[in-house]
Amino acid sequence: MGGAARGPPRPSRSAAPGRRLTPPQHGPRRARIAFSDSAAKQLENITSEAEIHALDRALVVVSVDPDVGEPIPGDTAGPQLREYADEVERVRLLYWVTALRTVVVVAYIEV
Repeated sequence: MGGAARGPPRPSRSAAPGRRLTPPQHGPRRARIAFSDSAAKQLENITSEAEIHALDRALVVVSVDPDVGEPIPGDTAGPQLREYADEVERVRLLYWVTALRTVVVVAYIEV
């Protein structure tokens, strides 16, 4: 028995003369988010969908641009703590950024 009819052959993926194939463009790389023990405990206690949604949006903002938060003045011997506050979502995050651009959330505080 015959197989299914095939359409015309696909063109090869080679570039036209003088042109290079370019990979698909992606957005900027996001920072990895990690939580301190105290922030993880705060997360366990969140039960409201609205609070989870607000926190998620704030974490996305910080992961896209870890320098978005305001530096908190303090001792220069340790990592620079930063604070990100979103007045619309009523969320405040305290975090620091590692040398490898991992964002470590120290505390999540609802304003």
